[in-house]
Amino acid sequence: MKSEANDKWSYYQSKRIKFHSLELGEDLINVLGGKSGDAQKMLEKYGAEKKKYAHDSEVAQDDAKDKDKEAAHVEDRALRYDFGEGLLEIGLVLTSLYFISRSKLFPVMGGISAVAGVAIAVSGFLL
Repeated sequence: MKSEANDKWSYYQSKRIKFHSLELGEDLINVLGGKSGDAQKMLEKYGAEKKKYAHDSEVAQDDAKDKDKEAAHVEDRALRYDFGEGLLEIGLVLTSLYFISRSKLFPVMGGISAVAGVAIAVSGFLL
């Protein structure tokens, strides 16, 4: 999704570059004193193309922002899954320490960690 968002931002950037190139063309015609009919036709053509590129760039920018939001949402879910998995692994390790030390504290702490891991992972699913 990040690469799709980057592609959308690149498309937006290309439209803005074309828009600014048209502005440059208008400025050059105005500076060089283009008062002829051909110059006016070019200015009208540039104006129409500027409107098109301005609209296209706005649409591309909105699409890119939507992709960025979607990627951030998926990333938030993935972080919750990773954190939940980590707590489950910690619970497994703590519980297995019981066999070495015979202390009942380890299975209790492991169970608490495992329950917290499952809860966090489920919250990622519901997010």
